[in-house]
Amino acid sequence: MKFNAKRTAGAMLAILAASALTGCGGGSMFGSSSGPSSGSVGSRFSQLFGSNSQEAKTSDTPATPSTQATDNSSDLTCPSVQIRFGASTLAVGLPGKPASGNDLRYQGTITRTARDCNLTNGQISARIGIVGRIIVGPAGAPPTVDVPIRVAVVQDGAPEKIVTTKAYKTSVSIAPGDLNADFSLVAEDLVYPAPTASANDSYIFYVGFDPAGLKPEAPAKGKKKR
Repeated sequence: MKFNAKRTAGAMLAILAASALTGCGGGSMFGSSSGPSSGSVGSRFSQLFGSNSQEAKTSDTPATPSTQATDNSSDLTCPSVQIRFGASTLAVGLPGKPASGNDLRYQGTITRTARDCNLTNGQISARIGIVGRIIVGPAGAPPTVDVPIRVAVVQDGAPEKIVTTKAYKTSVSIAPGDLNADFSLVAEDLVYPAPTASANDSYIFYVGFDPAGLKPEAPAKGKKKR
């Protein structure tokens, strides 16, 4: 998939309208829905990303081959999306209990991903879409579940290089009696320097659950007065 140099005005208006309707909330542009409405989430996802949507892949799955890069920056391709190994599920248990068996409150999985990229003045603005599902466990889930997601741009290699990374959060409502609920999120403020043509194929978008992203940041320590 090659970078789009420009977006049509109609597409931009549609995206802005979707953002206005859903409001703030950790970058979510779809809102939340229960199991029976999962088709609605998928439909909106397709409207935003079209054919760029794909089944979620873990990091031990070979990436989708991209178009061969050349010395011309216009031939750079948008990196593939993979789920970071070890971050493919979110399991939450009762307070002080292991997140397993009868103590499991809920478990999250990522089912679909998508991406698109724009190249402007040597900077890449990427938009990463994620769709997943929260499954209610034996201990019962709360009415609202916060879903922490981390997105990273990584240059694969030995050692790998983290180009940029950012934490996001969206929330999903679970109605009484529902056994699962879908969630979706679009990370649309990911910006990083365009790679060289030779390094282009080694870039990957990694996504995954990051429970640490739910913890509030520690306040900055002020300087001690003398």
